[in-house]
Amino acid sequence: MKRADVKRRTAEGVMFDTQIMANPANTAEWIVFFKKDAGRSFFLVDAAEQVESFASLDELVIELRAVGIKRLEVQL
Repeated sequence: MKRADVKRRTAEGVMFDTQIMANPANTAEWIVFFKKDAGRSFFLVDAAEQVESFASLDELVIELRAVGIKRLEVQL
């Protein structure tokens, strides 16, 4: 799911079960996983539909706040 979609849906009142986890391809980076009802789940992706990864957990939290995420879980 792209940032704009997350921002739009959170503005509409949609609540996501948001998780931050280590990127399996590079454990020095973080990725975002959104779970939604009915078993649907999404990764945060860029404009090219590639899963986004972040080197800094602090920067990632700032990004998620900007799109309306208020609650998340970090998996180490």
